[in-house]
Amino acid sequence: MAKRAGKTSIGEKKIFVLDTSVIIYDHTAMRNFDEHDVVIPITVLEELDNFKKGNDTKNFSAREFTRYIDKHSQESLQNWTSINGPTRGKFKIELNTSSKVNAEKIFDEKKADHRILNTALFVSENNPGRKVILVTKDVNLRIKAKSLNLLAQDYETGKIKSVDELYTGNSEDVKATNEQIASIYNKGNTPAKPVLKRNGLPNHYYILKNGSQSVLARYNQEDETMQRVIKTAAFGVIPKNAEQAFALDAIMNPDIKLVTIQGVAGTGKTLLSLAGALEQRRNYHQIYLARPIVPLSNKDIGYLPGDVNSKLNPYMEPLWDNLKYIRSQFSEKDKEHKQLNEMVESQKLVVCPLAYIRGRSLSNVFFIVDEAQNLTPHEVKTIITRAGENTKIVFTGDVNQIDTPYLDAQSNGLSYLIEKLKGQPLYAHITLQKGERSALANLANDLL
Repeated sequence: MAKRAGKTSIGEKKIFVLDTSVIIYDHTAMRNFDEHDVVIPITVLEELDNFKKGNDTKNFSAREFTRYIDKHSQESLQNWTSINGPTRGKFKIELNTSSKVNAEKIFDEKKADHRILNTALFVSENNPGRKVILVTKDVNLRIKAKSLNLLAQDYETGKIKSVDELYTGNSEDVKATNEQIASIYNKGNTPAKPVLKRNGLPNHYYILKNGSQSVLARYNQEDETMQRVIKTAAFGVIPKNAEQAFALDAIMNPDIKLVTIQGVAGTGKTLLSLAGALEQRRNYHQIYLARPIVPLSNKDIGYLPGDVNSKLNPYMEPLWDNLKYIRSQFSEKDKEHKQLNEMVESQKLVVCPLAYIRGRSLSNVFFIVDEAQNLTPHEVKTIITRAGENTKIVFTGDVNQIDTPYLDAQSNGLSYLIEKLKGQPLYAHITLQKGERSALANLANDLL
């Protein structure tokens, strides 16, 4: 929300009523409404109390938010209390869960969402001169609110403008002279300005063409040159197209510490990341291949039978499949085959749920985060800020395949990361569009 110049009158100040989903998504949300006031329904605190135990991000968010409320509460939270910061408004806890229009009667069900609706309606009824808006990541709750003539909106912080304009990391069919292409082939580089005509983004990839001649290149900002990108194999995996060559180049470049790879199923995101990590295994103490656990039908994994490993195996199986594919490139007599087995046994290569490494310091680690579109921007930031010396992080995912409630193509952590970090010298991104899994998989992606 944009800040206003000068003072804002009481009539202009809005009141935002926050749903639990907003706090779980961003525990600092209350500080992101500029000079406007914020109401937290008592039902939200009740729901957060149920989330406080556990190691997931939602549990962390619940604990951090309640600590913030406790720290900044003075005498009574039923009175308006200043939100920390000179230009921010005030907040209060609203105990009332009834209103003239009773959502529990209208929707014929007693549930937390309807009590939150009633609180928002009560706040609106008791502040006739002010605009009251319910803020929630829950689409159904927004629709219910609007059906009751209550203003409702999504939480916009951390949300990119348009997924259709998301940075792709590469440009095709860029015009170059035969001399420039020859220079890249023979010398490995050529001055960038005559090719680009203007400044490029660091580590942006190009397919330079002139008639039948073409070459793959990456813009190196440090010396302002176009560097040649060669299709080289990594631990038995060979790039099958220009996009995959770009992705593997970014993965293998020691000067690029953070890489994002976006693409639909079958484009080779995880496979290339794992192969590139294995090729550089001597440069790192450990290789972590992790993914967030998104339970089926949003049920907790506790309902699954067996011990912890039995419960987690179904979620980790896609990662093991990539490892099995790489192992299948070699016979049992090959040293690479034996090295893979030894790396798993000695935990040089670790396949695990993302929650298992949360909170750890990541030094001398090659860290691959699969299915990153199911992370919030805050979770992505938490992971990156754990990076120590000689650590490289690769995030992979498909921003159009969200499995987590309250996230979408515009508000997930992978989209946010791509949008915010483009143009940084330590960062590279590539969008993989050409499916290489099989003709059948490509057909499904294109037509279904």
